[in-house]
Order: sequence, then C-alpha cells, then structure tokens
Amino acid sequence: MKRILLAVIGILALAFATLTPAFAQSKGIVYYMVPTLLDEFQTGSVSALELFLKQTGYDMKTLNADNKTDAQQSQMNDVIALKPAAIILAAVDFNALKPSIEAARAAGIPVVEFDRQITSTPSDFTSVAGTVEIGYVAADQAEKLLKAKNGSVKGKVLQVLGDPGDPYTLDIQKGFEEKMKAFPDVKIISLPAMQWEASNAGTIVADQMLANPDIDLIFSHAAHLSVAAVASLEAAGKKPGDVMLMSSNGAPVGLDLIRKGWLNVEVEQPLYAQAAAVAMFMDKVVKKEEIKPGEYDVLGLKSTLTKEAWGPNIKIPGAAITKENVDNPAFWGNQKPPTDTVKSVE
Repeated sequence: MKRILLAVIGILALAFATLTPAFAQSKGIVYYMVPTLLDEFQTGSVSALELFLKQTGYDMKTLNADNKTDAQQSQMNDVIALKPAAIILAAVDFNALKPSIEAARAAGIPVVEFDRQITSTPSDFTSVAGTVEIGYVAADQAEKLLKAKNGSVKGKVLQVLGDPGDPYTLDIQKGFEEKMKAFPDVKIISLPAMQWEASNAGTIVADQMLANPDIDLIFSHAAHLSVAAVASLEAAGKKPGDVMLMSSNGAPVGLDLIRKGWLNVEVEQPLYAQAAAVAMFMDKVVKKEEIKPGEYDVLGLKSTLTKEAWGPNIKIPGAAITKENVDNPAFWGNQKPPTDTVKSVE
C-alpha cells in the first residue's frame, strides 16, 4: 500500500512539474562582465539586466573587472570554463578583449556585447545606445546654449572625454565634433579623463579654468564627471550658471545637478531599453537562431536592428533632459524601473 502511495505521489509531482509555467524554471546562467561599478550607469546596468533576464527565464551572475583589462581577460577565461548559457560583455578595452570573445565563441558560448560596440570580431548580438547620435544631440544643445549666451554660435567648449580605450566616449566625441564643424567660431578643447576617474575630470576642469578662464561650456561624457567638474568650479568661486554644463548618460547625479541649477543638459543613454533588448533576444542568441533586422519596439522606444559585419546590432536612441522634463519617470536616472514585462522575441 505504501509503495502504491509513493508511486501516486511521484506521478502527481511529475504532472505538477510538467504543468508548471516554463518561466519558473531557469533556462540557464548568463554571466555579465561589467567593466566597473564606479558610476551609477554601471550599477544600474547590473540590476536592469538581472530584472529583464529573469523575466525571460535566465539567471545572471556578475563579475566586476574594476576597469582592469587583465582582470577582465582572466574573468573571461574562468567563465568560459564554466560553460554558461551566454556571456554579456561590456569590455574595459574593446581591442584587448577580442581574443577572449573569439575563445568563448569557439567553445560554443554565445557572446553579447552590451553598451560597448566591438567591431573587430563577430559576436552574437550587440545592444548599444546610439552613441554617435548622442554626440549629435549634444551638439544641438550646445548650439542652442552658446547662441543664447553669446548671441550667435561662438565661444569656447571644454569637452571632457572618458577613457580613450572606450568606444562609447570616442563615438560621442565623433558625433559631437562632426556636427560642431558647422560652427567655426566655436573652439573645442578635448581632454580624456583616464579610466573614467572623476578625480581626473576634476583636475582637467580646474587646470583649464586657469588656462582658459573664458570657457563657456563644459561637456563631460558622463554625469559623474560633471560632479567633479562642479566641485572644481565651486573651488574656483563659481556659482550655478556661471559656466554652462552638459553631460551624456542621464545618471541620477546628473539629474540632481539639473535641479540644483548647475547642469543645463543631460543627454540620456537609454539604460533600461539597452538591457531590455538583451533579454528580448536572449533566447535566439542562446539557441543560435536567426535574428532578423528591422525596427523593434523596446520599452516604447523605436529601435533599429541591423546586420553588421560583426553580427546583429540594435541601436537605441537617447534624449535630451533639461529642467523642463527632468522629472519624467521614463528617464532611468529617476530610478523607477519599467513595470511592463519584457517578452522574448519569437
């Protein structure tokens, strides 16, 4: 009798497991190789990817390289040995990580590039903000600000880049300077904040305000660099509005600086949508299915997926944030994750 009862329980358990929705069972572990956790975009990317991947059935583990290329290379070797469902890579150095990407794919592990586009070798999917386009939007905003201050589009701009080994900042610089060529009366001074260190940006601003006290506008390629810029301006006796400021990732600290009157514009990097796009296509990436180019709606943003020499590439637009729209909850800097559930692309 006892044996029959156990058999019945076993059959019921099997039936229950069969009827349980697929999302309750993990489809596998995805490793996210984050370059650093120094700024709010990177910490936000961890929680956003984890949230959306969970919604499409995946567990995620994160490894932080602390902005060290050799550490990320070593982490890639370790993760390849674990044979995860996929690797999401935001590379510290896009050239140095090429062999690691090729090693992972040779081992049958798909690699997704997040936020940093790597074009020197194929990968299975890339989700990026329109970084050159962010530069265009920043140039449009600079045009308006300089014209409002000086009566025409002229003056001096200090552009504080991130680390020059990072294509994110190089693309923004490319877009910004390309569009600003239309204004020959604008002088642009461009200097890199090595390793994306805020202290390096603070030193650049302090030194340049001494060498070029007539700087009209400072454009930093991340909000945390603007925080350091503001500290240097305050140390020099400046007040909000004395020097115009822009940043380009939409972090919470940037929105706070807008509310305090220091920052004129943040050009948002669409963090939530970038992470959601990875989750939407993860099934196809893991199963190595065809990913079709075209227009896709990613959290309400019209995004373009193209087939490039380095693989499927989705580019998601950003937007300018000013004091007029700073409280819009759609901006990731307001830290209100979308309530809509992400679904896998069929």
